[in-house]
Amino acid sequence: MTDSSPLDDAPRFSGLRALFVNCTLKRSPEVSNTQGLIDRSAGLMEKEGVAVDQIRAVDHDIATGVYPDMTEHGWSSDEWPQLYRRVLDADILVLAGPIWLGDNASVTKLVIERLYGCSSLLNDRGQYAYYGRAGGCLITGNEDGVKHCAMNILYSLQHLGYVIPPQADAGWIGEAGPGPSYLDEGSGGPENDFTNRNTAFMTYNLMHTAAMLKKVGGFPSYGNQRSEWDAGCQPDFANPDYR
Repeated sequence: MTDSSPLDDAPRFSGLRALFVNCTLKRSPEVSNTQGLIDRSAGLMEKEGVAVDQIRAVDHDIATGVYPDMTEHGWSSDEWPQLYRRVLDADILVLAGPIWLGDNASVTKLVIERLYGCSSLLNDRGQYAYYGRAGGCLITGNEDGVKHCAMNILYSLQHLGYVIPPQADAGWIGEAGPGPSYLDEGSGGPENDFTNRNTAFMTYNLMHTAAMLKKVGGFPSYGNQRSEWDAGCQPDFANPDYR
């Protein structure tokens, strides 16, 4: 009897869908360094049979605001309702973007605000709409702040209902101040072992989490159904409005 390799028991991720939202400030076809890091993670997912969708947010007319459709609140146009359907189609959501002034870029903030604007919508089990999905993030830049930016994004995603697996973030920063960006020749970014390891771990942990959630039919609904709470039926914790 021979020992089996751990790879013999590798899980199968086919059937999963992932969405990467690139929050670069650069419109297509301008080169996005964030896209370079996305390509690493997306490539691993596609190799494992995951269907990958990508959005470069700045290429779309996304209105500012915290409602599902901002055309109902004074804006003349808003592509977010169409993009939101692609968010719901995905088992995995990865928000990726640059650091500016030590924080997430304005486009990242905009996308998070629009995700938040739809967070009160419910799924068919009476839970908030994002339940049963895994979330993570990728960060690039030339200044300190990777962990700060990741904390903000991962907190936001879990608050909206996403499940955050272990080590759900990765990033690359060059030398502080003016200098080469991730995809620039000689930057060392694509060869950086620390970044590549964290990107791989994040990617596989997202796939593991999404696969487990899909296998059991989503996140358990006992005790967290907004529809039940509103009806006064929350178990073991009475809704004071119904006393």
